[in-house]
Amino acid sequence: MKDQGAEHLASAFQENNTLTTLRLYYNYISDEGARHLADAFRNNKTLNTLNLENDNIGSQGIQHLANAFHNNKTFTTLNLASNEIGDEGIQHLTKILENNHTLTTLNLTNNGIAAEGTQYLAKVFENNNTLITLNLSSNAISTEGAQYLAKSLENNNILTELDLSKTELGNEGIQHLAKALENNNTLITLNLANNEIEAEGIEQLANFLRKNTTLIKLDLMRNQIGDQGTQDLADAFQNNTTLTYLALDGNKIEQNGAKRLAGAFTNNKTLTYLDLAGNEIGDQGALALAAAFRNNTTLTTLDLRRNEIGKISKHHVTQMLRKNPGLKLFLWDDWEDLN
Repeated sequence: MKDQGAEHLASAFQENNTLTTLRLYYNYISDEGARHLADAFRNNKTLNTLNLENDNIGSQGIQHLANAFHNNKTFTTLNLASNEIGDEGIQHLTKILENNHTLTTLNLTNNGIAAEGTQYLAKVFENNNTLITLNLSSNAISTEGAQYLAKSLENNNILTELDLSKTELGNEGIQHLAKALENNNTLITLNLANNEIEAEGIEQLANFLRKNTTLIKLDLMRNQIGDQGTQDLADAFQNNTTLTYLALDGNKIEQNGAKRLAGAFTNNKTLTYLDLAGNEIGDQGALALAAAFRNNTTLTTLDLRRNEIGKISKHHVTQMLRKNPGLKLFLWDDWEDLN
């Protein structure tokens, strides 16, 4: 479509007063196209969902949209993922966010947002009481940005989904966030994948998890938590009754960490998905997990690929888990449905 197509489309919508959803993702409308859209929807009072993902929109385009929508009272979903907004664009975007009291979902993934942009967002979020889903993944938030974000989340009692995967948080960043979330009782999904988190960072996160009674999905894939971090998590999950999804793929976990997890989940009745692929749990770790889940009737997916498990042990694990007819075991190269 690009900017000319956006101009023609905008002309058609100039007098429209019924449109509620507009999806123009992957159309590369650029800043100029965003300007045309902004002009068309300046007085719109019906649009509640706007998806402009991957549209080559930069800070100028966001400024046009912000000027048009700064008094909007209908937006519930705004997807600006994979554009080129940057910190300057975020500053413009806050014009919309400051006055909006209806937005529930905001996706800003992969937008070149750094600590400065995160600070602008955090300031707005401190007083927000409607946003329930926030995706800031694949941005350079860093430890500094995590501090700003943590402060805005300290008293938040509405957010249910938070995606901070691949945001360069590190140990210190996750410590700030975990401490801020210690009294949170609304968060259901937390994605912290690919953040260079080690055991040191997991220790504070475990404190949050011990107290939490709402989290259902936790993604820690591609970090570096090792056995010590895994043990801290296992201790935190010992009496957990809410978590259904746990992803620990690629975390340098060895047999001791796997054994501690096995002990934590032996009597668990809620976990349905456990991903431990790409670790180093070996034969003993795999057998310990198989023993833990042998009589489990709730786990539906167990991924143990790429774990230095020998062929004989793989056969033993497969046999041990045959008692669980609904379990999909990812152990070899393909899924195995153990019916």
